[in-house]
Amino acid sequence: MTSAQTQVLLSNQTKLFDQLIPCGNQVSQPFPMWRNIAKQAVSRSQTVASSQARSFLGFPQEPTILLSKNSIFRSISSSECRKLGFRCLRGITKTEEFNGSFARGYTSVAEEVLSTEDPEVHELLKEMKKEKKREDHRSWRMKNQEDVGMGRSKYRNLWRRQVKIETEEWERAANEYRELLADMCEQRLAPNLPYVKSLFLGWFEPLRDVIGKEQELYRLGKSRAVYAHYIDQLPADMVAVITMHKLMGLLMTGGGDNGCVKVVHAACSIRICTFLNKTRKKKEVGEVENGTAVGSHLIELLVRTAYIQSPANQQDHDLPDVRPAFKHTFKTVAQGSMKSGRKYGVIECDPLVRKGLEKTVGEICSDTIHANAGSPSQMVGVSKLLFAVCYDKGAYLFLASYIMKTHGAKQQRDALKSAPKAQLKPVFEALDTLGSTRWRVNKRVLTVVDRIWSSGGCTADLVDRSDVPLPEKPDTEDENILKKWKWEMKSAKKENSERHSQRCDVELKLSVARKMKDEEGFYYPHNIDFRGRAYPMPQHLNHLGSDLCRGVLEFAEGRPLGSPGLRWLKIQLANLYAGGVDKLSYEGRLAFTENHLEDIFDSADRPLEGNRWWLQAEDPFQCLAVCINLTEALRSPSPETVLSYIPIHQDGSCNGFQHYAALGRDTVGAEAVNLVAGEKPADIYSEIATRVLDIMRRDADRDPETYPDALRARKLINEVDRKLLKQTVMTSVYGVTYIGARDQIKRRLKERSAFSDDNETFGAACYAAKVTSTAIDEMFEAARAIMRWFGECAKIIAAENETVRWTTPLGLPVVQPYLEMGTQLVKTSLQTLSLQRETDKVVVRRQRTAFPPNFIHSLDGCHMMMTALACKRAGLCFAGVHDSFWTHACDVDKLNKILREKFVELYSQPILENLLESFEKSFPYLDFPPLPERGDLDLKLVLDSSYFFN
Repeated sequence: MTSAQTQVLLSNQTKLFDQLIPCGNQVSQPFPMWRNIAKQAVSRSQTVASSQARSFLGFPQEPTILLSKNSIFRSISSSECRKLGFRCLRGITKTEEFNGSFARGYTSVAEEVLSTEDPEVHELLKEMKKEKKREDHRSWRMKNQEDVGMGRSKYRNLWRRQVKIETEEWERAANEYRELLADMCEQRLAPNLPYVKSLFLGWFEPLRDVIGKEQELYRLGKSRAVYAHYIDQLPADMVAVITMHKLMGLLMTGGGDNGCVKVVHAACSIRICTFLNKTRKKKEVGEVENGTAVGSHLIELLVRTAYIQSPANQQDHDLPDVRPAFKHTFKTVAQGSMKSGRKYGVIECDPLVRKGLEKTVGEICSDTIHANAGSPSQMVGVSKLLFAVCYDKGAYLFLASYIMKTHGAKQQRDALKSAPKAQLKPVFEALDTLGSTRWRVNKRVLTVVDRIWSSGGCTADLVDRSDVPLPEKPDTEDENILKKWKWEMKSAKKENSERHSQRCDVELKLSVARKMKDEEGFYYPHNIDFRGRAYPMPQHLNHLGSDLCRGVLEFAEGRPLGSPGLRWLKIQLANLYAGGVDKLSYEGRLAFTENHLEDIFDSADRPLEGNRWWLQAEDPFQCLAVCINLTEALRSPSPETVLSYIPIHQDGSCNGFQHYAALGRDTVGAEAVNLVAGEKPADIYSEIATRVLDIMRRDADRDPETYPDALRARKLINEVDRKLLKQTVMTSVYGVTYIGARDQIKRRLKERSAFSDDNETFGAACYAAKVTSTAIDEMFEAARAIMRWFGECAKIIAAENETVRWTTPLGLPVVQPYLEMGTQLVKTSLQTLSLQRETDKVVVRRQRTAFPPNFIHSLDGCHMMMTALACKRAGLCFAGVHDSFWTHACDVDKLNKILREKFVELYSQPILENLLESFEKSFPYLDFPPLPERGDLDLKLVLDSSYFFN
């Protein structure tokens, strides 16, 4: 390309993007990147890497919450765009003044340079020209966008804000530090900053400068290190900010242990962007190795440049102690009784840094929230513009988003990539539906949470914000007393460490809630795990989370309660109060609520000054939210017309056994888990507890001389109840082992201090686990037979060194990712790191034991998605968390009808027959056992079961 052609192209390209995005105050910042992209496209072969679009490559590459509708998964980039390291900006909604400018602009630029011989530019501009054909579709989407009552101007503004959210936060943090430095130099004094931010400010400039020097060496051709090119992808100040915040975030949120974080963990976490996954060659090797080298070297630079100053002593002649803020050292993992073992590298922060972290949790969380705005665990966004049509595209305009979390499992990733798009369409549509639900922050509940937190926590299941006092060392030489003191000291430090992590977690959740509290609404894009279970991509504040998260979230759309809605709101309050109330019939739950109206009103009016009845609930913050809504309705002259924003849950009754009962057409099991109608909800946990108690009573009457467990049975009779066995019964359907069951029961017994001696507790737990397994086998004989059949089939397949794989009824290919891990050594500038890599050898035992629960999880994922799609067609607002389905109070009856119909529809298919057929087709040389015998349960009975989901 000639110099003249380059000038013409750049001039036209600049005009094009100026037409596309006017430089108003709100949107001028994110879009200089497009000029960089244009320059990169025409001069890639003539320029070094430093001329590439750094601003774009620096965008945080992880999921955010969305603020506007119409964006979950959709292809938004051509293959050539991925080669260049960026995505085509599709789905742009244009107002009248934009009509035609985007496509015409692309076309005009294409005509200017199509004569170039540069194949990359040629291909890119051919793609640009195709935009003209897409313009009519985009205009149609704008006219038919789903945000009822939202005008084009508002929609466009939300879209622009989403772009800013996904692209600006790292740059914003870097700008903040630059401004603070300028202010400090101008006033010749340090600004008055919180402790941790002052640390960041002190580290920022030295780290930025040393990174800048390395970038300059690379540009001059004087650095050939493997990481040099990647570090030069961003401005030095942004690289510095990312490195500081990522490392401190790991130390803060649990990645670090006692002020330490493993080097391999930190090196893999500190990513400049996802360019390592967007290299020009699709099969290019060494991506992760290069990424680890980049992260390791940046850590080394921070360790080399970051210092901390301790306070000066009182004497004037004493100088303050200046020392490194971090140090690279090694720790040893003890192996069994051996004192020596495998060494691993850690980055250890100075005690003053750790002390500052502990004292300023709120500050560092808030700072991390803003600086890591693109992180799936923190960021909240606004726009919903894209739909799912491919395994690795959608949900966000720029941030990388994948339909499935494969965690590096190559076989699963390949199976998903090779699946026809038409086959995956139901899964895409279901994820679109889940991400179309609009949420907002419940400000009244958030205010109460903030008051409790600011006063020290330790209420409504919030962690205590103060530490446990450390015991003083006794003034004695008695070894027994000193040994006890050491044990108490260790326990206190462990408790304080756990509290610190919990405080950080609460701060992160509250930081997101405060950030979003004034938004009209936002969205949670979803993706799935390898089994097909759906999860919100943003992690810290979502409806999958704790009572705190669920309490401060509500639907952004309110719907009138109506008479059915008022009834379900009352039932919801009883369900959330729990304590056995949730096991009553619906009439019993309604009566409970009616009998506590004064408590409900008092909770809503004076949540912290009144009698605090809501704090007795099992889910206190959700209970408070319902109290507030119910109080508003009951005090209204027309309760049925009051708007309700509260999500009402319908939860499955031990859902895993429900799926097994349906697979096996098991009448006895179906009755135990509410697949058939009853006067009140059947409680499988209480039923199992009753059976266990009967067995133990018989054992207690036996002679201890010939049956040693008789003594354990006598001591356990008074301890056996629903709570003791619930976890074991719940997890038994998902393949919990005897050892796992034993440990679960042991923890419950220790919580009750049922036995004074640890050995006695252990023996009792062993006996109780054995008896519980017997009781479960008696009640769910058909389910156990199917589980054994699953295990035998998986064992036969895995013995051939093959992974167990299947296709769900919705068309999702599933491959169990259990392969033996090998070790790969990666030499970095800091140390040699040992990375785990999949080998080609399957783990037979894991393939066998994991198959039954994984297959059942894939079926409950199908049921949830089928229900979500049907609710969308019926006009219901829907949210789902595995076996918990949510909608407005007024629509619960409709949801109940739909979820039962979809369950019957799912199990009307020959699921086990299809599974066996797929095994025999994939492995014709293997012999599989015949299908287990099944019962004669009429699945249509589910349609009339009130407590199937309740």
